Amino acid sequence: MDTPLRKDQESPLRGVRANIVQSIRAFRVQDLQDAAATLGHHFLYANLAHAQTKQDVLDLIAQQFTFPSHFGKNFDALSDCLTDPLHKSGPQPGFIVVLEQIPATVKFDKEAREQLLDVFRDVADYWGDRKIPFRCFYSFL
Repeated sequence: MDTPLRKDQESPLRGVRANIVQSIRAFRVQDLQDAAATLGHHFLYANLAHAQTKQDVLDLIAQQFTFPSHFGKNFDALSDCLTDPLHKSGPQPGFIVVLEQIPATVKFDKEAREQLLDVFRDVADYWGDRKIPFRCFYSFL
């Protein structure tokens, strides 16, 4: 008699740590969205291909993640929107986040890209401390 698979065993994420920020390399966005649906996790997606500056990146993330209009549009506000208010709103099932085509421009250079990814690493640690999966996948333009 076959043992039924648990949701996490069916997922393409079965080999991916629960709290991580990593390149999207081996994954397709649709597969990640399907995995989020299977697991009952929130799926957040932002395509940043048209961004040129830090402000553009934050604006696009705010729009595509549907942040509140009072979003402060800086890295601290980004972290805040992804942590404390969600935690206070009740139990969270988990998160799969995709940041696609992070720009590599003069006004959004390597240092700015690392700062952005550091925000998501800190958010992954925040949720990890609460035993809630937070996986962020990214690609560069």
